[in-house]
Amino acid sequence: MKNQTKPSQIERFREAARGHEADEDEKRWEKRLRKVAKAKPEPEKPE
Repeated sequence: MKNQTKPSQIERFREAARGHEADEDEKRWEKRLRKVAKAKPEPEKPE
């Protein structure tokens, strides 16, 4: 039996993200995150 090491949690996460075709470009991630963070919630309408 060969000495096999288990992949770390981050390695498993990255592999799963690649399987779902996630974008690994950090600059695009930051751009998208800023877009979401800037979004203001709509005011609640009184009933």
